Parts: sequence; structure tokens; C-alpha cells
Amino acid sequence: MAQESPVPVADSKEVWGSDAIAAMLRALDIPYLALNPGASYRGLHDSIVNYLGNTQPQMLLCLHEESAVAIAHGYAKASGRMMGVVLHSNVGLMHGSMAIFNAWCDRVPMLILGATGPWDAAKRRPWIDWIHTSSDQGALVRDYTKWDNQPASVPAAYEALLRAVQIADTAPRGPTYVNLDAALQEAKVGPLPALPDVSRFSAPPPVQPAKEVVQQAAQLLSTAKNPVILAGRVSRSEAGWKARVALAEKLQARVFTDIKTPAAFPTDHPLHAAPPATFPDEASKKVLKEADVVLSLDWVDTMGMLKAAWGDAPIGSKVIRVSADAHSHRGWSMDYQGLPPADVYMMCEPDVAVPMLVDAVRGRPAAVVTKKDSPSQEDQAVSIGALARVFNELTASMEVCISKLPLGWNGSYRHFRHPMDYLGADGGGGVGAGPGLTVGAALALRDSKQDSKRMVAGIMGDGDFLMGVTAVWTATHYKVPCLMVVANNRSFYNDELHQERVAKERGRPVENKWIGQRIDEPDIDLAAMGRAQGAVGIGPVKELAQLKPALEQAIAQVKKGAVCVVDVRVVPGYDTNMSGAATPARR
Repeated sequence: MAQESPVPVADSKEVWGSDAIAAMLRALDIPYLALNPGASYRGLHDSIVNYLGNTQPQMLLCLHEESAVAIAHGYAKASGRMMGVVLHSNVGLMHGSMAIFNAWCDRVPMLILGATGPWDAAKRRPWIDWIHTSSDQGALVRDYTKWDNQPASVPAAYEALLRAVQIADTAPRGPTYVNLDAALQEAKVGPLPALPDVSRFSAPPPVQPAKEVVQQAAQLLSTAKNPVILAGRVSRSEAGWKARVALAEKLQARVFTDIKTPAAFPTDHPLHAAPPATFPDEASKKVLKEADVVLSLDWVDTMGMLKAAWGDAPIGSKVIRVSADAHSHRGWSMDYQGLPPADVYMMCEPDVAVPMLVDAVRGRPAAVVTKKDSPSQEDQAVSIGALARVFNELTASMEVCISKLPLGWNGSYRHFRHPMDYLGADGGGGVGAGPGLTVGAALALRDSKQDSKRMVAGIMGDGDFLMGVTAVWTATHYKVPCLMVVANNRSFYNDELHQERVAKERGRPVENKWIGQRIDEPDIDLAAMGRAQGAVGIGPVKELAQLKPALEQAIAQVKKGAVCVVDVRVVPGYDTNMSGAATPARR
């Protein structure tokens, strides 16, 4: 990856506050700081470059704060490891706030550094330092970060960073925010204050459930006639993946996965009950209602899934809930969903509980489970289904990490057989995350000894791409190879479906559903937007015959180390098997 190396700096006994903060970031092993420049942290910027030599952490220049946060989000999703983001004063924090909300809902660790004009009013420059200073800047994101602080001294900054990293990396994980006073950054502090031993401030080991609670759960599962497992938010660990498979096979339990969360179980396994979806279809509801015991492994919306099957009737299944998520629940955001019943409640991470359950449950004889093949589709038009079919054909022998999928994607279109095959959705349903998530995931895998050969591909809608398009430049500038395939229906089509539904309910013409939704006249050349930022741009692909050659060329370019954007003009429309309905998300 490209390294922006500064010229050598002469040794100096002078140390500024921001030098000490930078040294602390290095001690905490923060690998990167994604940022868009701002005067409020000019001191820290100088220290990263001239005190640390722009290594450990290295700065990643971004063209928008949302992209900076999305890149850190994608990095954490792929690696499980946090990186840093720096946001300029209140205005940069406002720009990045939606992406922070995505990371919060996705429960990923992230260190966000902010900055403010000098807190001491007597030290503020006229005009700009005043409008870029807030009396409580952390309040802008306090409801969707785990913790925030504004330290007033170097020792306080040391402790704030230690605490922020520790809290962010403690389950349930999430972003934390530390706001740095510009005056503190630019103050001379004499010799570098001694750095603490960061190993003494690590996040705690995973919480273990009580043995008697594990036994209660094991007893329910061992005596169940029709157990079901909801595999939700779990780690990218191969050991955790194998443990979930072992548990399902030992119990002969049917398993559901969620298209909103990363790959959690092999989707072509005979026990996998249905293609991963946003909402369960009628067949899935039937399987779930027939279950006498449901094991929920940090499923995003356990109560919503149960109510889909049981309606307004009392939940007839016994429920075992494995999740530490309630520790993040506050009140402002309703991302905690409905409160599910729990006959056994293990407040820990699924990766901890599942191996214990594998050892504790009694095995059941293997039942004959018929796995239905996904319906073959031979589209004559360029649809998302056709895109999936060609992409699958060309990547059949490759290791691929899908960083993003569009709303119109049916969970049956591609099988996931490894925890790194798919990284899930954007967490909060905020539009514009796709490019940044793809770049962040590609950066993480580029650093990985285990997955460095795996190609990262984000397949995203045109609305998602357009709102986060400047992340392409960061990828090309730092030579982070990745593939972005835009399923471009030239519309905010999900909202067309909503307008159609409302029109039908009100007896009004559905022909007007496109107004205020279509992205044309003028047409936007998305491939040219990629080329303008240094990427290989291919398309627009308008004919089915063009699709395979275009994707072949794109994959070959990424294998050579390029960033590639492919504009695929898909026909508007969703496969109704995706979820049974349009989602309530905006696009």
C-alpha cells in the first residue's frame, strides 16, 4: 500500500501536547487514522506526520468524513480490530454522524477522535474558532457511541484514550469519541510524559455464562423435537463457524441466517433452513412456528422474527437468548428492537456459549433433510439475478469477500461457506456506506496474513454508490485493490415500491411512483466517476452479452492491484423472495 513518507525531522527536545497524544495512539497499536483535514486538529496532524513519521498510525486521507468513518467501519467488520477516525470540530462530526450511527448499530469497535477550538475563550482566533467550538460537542453523537470525553491535560488524554479503546473493544463493541482541545494539542509540555503500560488496560476477556445456565439451555435443546437456531451477530472466527456447524449437526437443528449480518453458517448446508433474508418468507415462518426451542445467537431482532411466526399470539416456543447486546441499550435509539422472551438468558457472546453447548447437549439421530436447490434464472435482461449468476460463475474458484449487497439481492443468489465470504449490511440503514465499507474491508484483508489473497467486492445500489463515491479516491491513492459493482437501476427504487403501495391503498395512479425517485436526464456515468478518481471504470453495461466480459475484465484488473468500478444497468425490480416486501429503509 502507498506510504506517504515525510522528509526527516531534526531531533528536538520540545514536545507538544499532540506529540504525546500521537505517542499514545502508537502505544495503543492503532494502525490507521482515516481523516479529512481540519484546523481544529492541526496539532495532532503535525504530530502524526513529523513526530511519528506517518506510521503506526498512518493517516488515510478521505474526501468526506462519512467515507472516513465507513472505511473504519469496514476495516473492523473484516478484521475485528479497530482503527481510528479523526473528525474536524463540530462540522466534521456532523458530517460523519450518520456513518457513526451505522457503526453503532453494527456493534463494531472504532476510536473516533474529534477536536474543538480552544476551550479557553481568550485563546480563540476571531470568528472560526468560535463557530467551531461547542459547549458539549460529544452530545452530537453521545446517544450512539459507547462513551465520550474531552480531556483537559496530557495525563487526562492518556487515560481518555486508554478508556476509549478499552470500552470500544468490550462486548458489545461500538464506537467511542474523544474530543481534543486545540489549545491542549498546541501547548508545549516539556519532556514527553511517561506513557502507561497499555497491556494493563486491555479489554476484559469474554464473559463466561454460569455452568447451571448452560445446563438449562442444553437440557431444553437436548429434549427438543424441532430445535431452531437463529445465527445472528457472530465473529469472523473460523473456530466459531465450525462450532456453530457442530452444534447444529449434533442437535439436527434447522438454522436461519440474516442478510443484514455477516455470514454465520454455510448457506448450502442441509440444515440451513432458508436463504438469508431481510424478513422471513411464509415457509420460514412455518418452520419457526413449528420449533419447540429457539436458540437466538445475538439475532438482530429476535422478537421481530418470533412475531413474524406467531403474530399476536403468545410465543409458543421456548427461547434461549445468547447476547450481551443489552449493555448497549440506552433509550434514544430504538435499535434494540422489541423485547423477546427468554426462558434461558446467557448474557455473553455467542462465540463463548456455542462451544460450551456443543459439549453439553445430547446428540440426536440425523434426520433426512432435503435441501431445495435455488431456482435457476436465465434472465434475458440485465437483472440483479443475472449479475449474481455471472459473478458466481467467474468467481467459483476464487476466495471472495462480499463487503456489501444491494437491497434487491435475493439470499439464494450466492452461497456463503466461510465467515469471510460476506460481511453483512451497513448496520443502521444509512445510505452511502457501500464504497467506504468496501475500501475498509479491502484494507483489512490487505494487512491480513490469512486472507490477503481474498478479493473484496462490494455490490451496491447506485444511490449507495453516489453518496459515498469519494471513497474510491482513497482506495486508489493508497493502492487498496477492490471491486465495486454498481447494480444501477437509475432510481431510488425501494421508495418507488413504497409510493406504489401508498398509491394502491389510496386509489391513486401507480404510474406516478417514479416522480422524485428516478436518477436520469441527465444520465450519470458512474464508471467515469471511478476513472476520474484513478480507478478502472467499466461500463455502462447495458446488455446481457456485455456483462460477463465486463466482469472478467474487472476481476483481472483487481487481481493486478487496481481499484475497479463497474456500472451495471440493471432493470428495476426486486425478487419477491428477497423478503416478501420492500424494506422500510430509504434505498
